[in-house]
Formats: sequence, C-alpha cells, structure tokens
Amino acid sequence: MEWFEAIILGIIQGLTEFLPVSSSGHLIIGKEILGVEASENVIFETVVHGATVLATITILWREIWHLFTQFFKFEWNKETQYICKILVSMIPVLIVGVFFKDVLEEFFSSLLLVGCMLLLTALLLTLTKFVKFKERREVGFGSAIVMGIAQAIAVLPGLSRSGSTIAAGLMTGVKREEVAQFSFLMVIIPILGECFLDIVGGELAAANSGISATALICGFVAAYLSGLLACKWMINLVKRANLVWFAVYCALVGVTAIVFACIR
Repeated sequence: MEWFEAIILGIIQGLTEFLPVSSSGHLIIGKEILGVEASENVIFETVVHGATVLATITILWREIWHLFTQFFKFEWNKETQYICKILVSMIPVLIVGVFFKDVLEEFFSSLLLVGCMLLLTALLLTLTKFVKFKERREVGFGSAIVMGIAQAIAVLPGLSRSGSTIAAGLMTGVKREEVAQFSFLMVIIPILGECFLDIVGGELAAANSGISATALICGFVAAYLSGLLACKWMINLVKRANLVWFAVYCALVGVTAIVFACIR
C-alpha cells in the first residue's frame, strides 16, 4: 500500500465510519478499486478505526469528561447509569470478538458479502421510517442491549455499524437527540481494546502488517481529520434528517458491488 492510497482509504474510513453506509464495506470497495492486497485489510482497518475513535473522543470530550467525573462520585446517578448502559451494550461484541474473530477476518475480502450487507443496511435504514415504538427521552438498558446486538452483527463488512445501532435505537423508541451520541460512545472501548491487544501482540508493527509505517501514519491522520468533520455532521444530521436517503445510496452501491463481484 502506497502512502497516497492510505490517505484515500483513510478519508473513506473517516467519512463513512459515522455515516450509516458501512466504513468496512467502503474500505473493501476502495481497496478493490486501488488494487490493494487483501492481506493488508485487517491491520489497516484497526489503525484507521482507532483514528475515528480518537475523532469521536475529540468531538464528544465534554460529554465523556462529564460522564467520568460523575461516575467517580460512586453514586447511582444518571451518568453512572449511562456508563453502565454503555458497558451492557458492549457484551455482544465482546462475545463475538473473543470467540469468532479469526472466523470473521476471513470475510474481509468478500466483495459479494459487502454488497449483500449493504442491501441489508439499506433495509434497516428504511425500517427506521416505518417501524417505531413509543418514543422516550433516553436510552434504556433494553435499548442498549438491542443496540449492542446490532453492533455485534455489524462486524460483517458492508453492514453499517452506525447505521445498524442507530436504526436499532430509533426502532426501540430512543429519541433522535440521544441515539447518535450513544451509538458513537458505545464503540470507543471495544475498538480501543482491540488496538491495545494488537499493539501488545506486535501485530501493528510495520514488519508484521506488510504495510509501511508511513502508509499507516498517513491513513491514521486522514481518517482522524475526515472523522472529525463526519462525526459532528452526523450527530446533527440524525436529529433532523430522513435516513432513507442513505438507504437509497447503500442499495445502489450494494447492487453495484454484487454485479461487479459476479462478473469479474
């Protein structure tokens, strides 16, 4: 992977991580277009996902700081409950990461799967317009576990993590003002944990990844800067926008990916 390819893919990751269109799916499509080796997928994705998590922390640092200062009062207050809901939402993806990580990594080069999962993403986003329960003010523990299950399933490339979790939250009655922020916060610890394990295991070393340190740094910076823009935009967008337009986009890209996978 060349440095300019890493920048292009980093920008794709930063923009699509927060938009409900699947960052992993778009990375695979981008690598197909650029001719990047499939063996480089997992390490590069870990690095750029780490960059978008840092972008999330940068945008939501006030909210995160407030949660932690209230949490360490060791009271069963609103902020402590919110953090507990985030922890509950992490259980499904933790189970998937521990028991199925090696199996899932084999799917990160399948353009056909990406196309099919983008169509599923389109369906989920469409359902947010037509399937809703009674709207309530905050994320509950039930909504948190449903969003957590959606996040765990969305490890499949092409199935948007933000799209799946936001759709799950909206369909369980969480207000638009709450669902995007919770969706972005609930992914921080799992991705940071994965990055930490890769660093400790030496898997992120340039020699082991097959990607130069320059390319990894360029991808990280590009993903971080584009992620800053996309995160802030998406939080405001979910409050008022119709997600069906993203569904149309995912459907078009998904069909194109399926056709290309079948004829190549």
